[in-house]
Amino acid sequence: MNLTSAASPGRYCPDIYKVALSFLKGATLDALHQIMDRGITLPDLFELPESTICAILDRSLPEPFDPYHRSQAMVLAEKEMRFVERHHIRVLFADEQDYPIRLAQIQSPPPVLYMLGKTTLNQPHPVSVVGTRMVSPYGADSTRRITRELAEYFPDLCVVSGLAYGVDCIAHTTALETKVTTLAVVAHGLDTIYPAQHRDLARRIIGAGGAILSQYPSGTRPFRSNFLERNRIVAGISDATIVMESELKGGAMSTARHAFEANRDVFALPGRASDSKSTGCNHLIRTQRAHLITTAADLIEVTGWQPLGIKVEARHRSLFPELDGDARLIYDYLRLEPEPRAIDLIHHHTSIPMSRLMALISDLEFDGVLIRHPGNRLSVAT
Repeated sequence: MNLTSAASPGRYCPDIYKVALSFLKGATLDALHQIMDRGITLPDLFELPESTICAILDRSLPEPFDPYHRSQAMVLAEKEMRFVERHHIRVLFADEQDYPIRLAQIQSPPPVLYMLGKTTLNQPHPVSVVGTRMVSPYGADSTRRITRELAEYFPDLCVVSGLAYGVDCIAHTTALETKVTTLAVVAHGLDTIYPAQHRDLARRIIGAGGAILSQYPSGTRPFRSNFLERNRIVAGISDATIVMESELKGGAMSTARHAFEANRDVFALPGRASDSKSTGCNHLIRTQRAHLITTAADLIEVTGWQPLGIKVEARHRSLFPELDGDARLIYDYLRLEPEPRAIDLIHHHTSIPMSRLMALISDLEFDGVLIRHPGNRLSVAT
């Protein structure tokens, strides 16, 4: 259904009605579809009198579509159209072909997106890479390494992030260095860049064939609630989301939650129990809301993505036999067990002192050799 096909003689170009939608706060795509399903086009919605529309609907209009809000939206849209045309910004409507397919599949996707850049938003291999702004050296190195590995396997990779400090900036920069597409989703209008220090990065992203994306018209400031909405887009536009580092509370955790709720694959980089910046990632893994990731092979194993002409051995299994000493005892015992085993059983069969056993298990989990199951039971990663 093409909602922009004008049944009535509009005074404006079709894009202005899409732009006007972005000024109707609280107007959802579901509510819009309910109106359009009765034969009312997008131009009709903004040009016909309320009495005519209500007669067709046989009910009153939802509040976001009342006459005052529609009138104000059209006034603002006329000004916004001048900005959009002057800066060559694309306006993407949710029922049109260039709108990101994956984002259209989430619950209540934004009806309108603004995009600065010429890339497609329907890349074959989009992955969101997110995390804390105060990234540690471990998180920074892991972000670079895993992003580079994915870029080597998938030249058509699209790295999605939020243009923030820390993990976001590193993900975008690494994508640029490896010459894959990167998409920055922002929480404000495209008349500004936040943080201002990343204006040059934004220019580089666009210059390299990527894009800056927002659901907000110009003049919209980066309010806190906008960042939470932005996270929905970051999660919804990708097949997979990787959380590189995060505390229990933070924007990356909300992105992971949105991805999980949208039935997208979520991955988390494990960290030491003593590292506060890894508490969120460890929690996601422990509660089985995220797959553990230490290399690109882990993502490939879960998603089923297969690089053309390359066979990827997940988690470099061939390294496991090189374990020695007590670590080898643990591995050999669990490898032969048909079911995950509790820690006290591992202790009983290996005779490794409990304090050393716990430390070794933590290291083996971190290396991707062991997997922890509910009830603190462990098995060898297969």
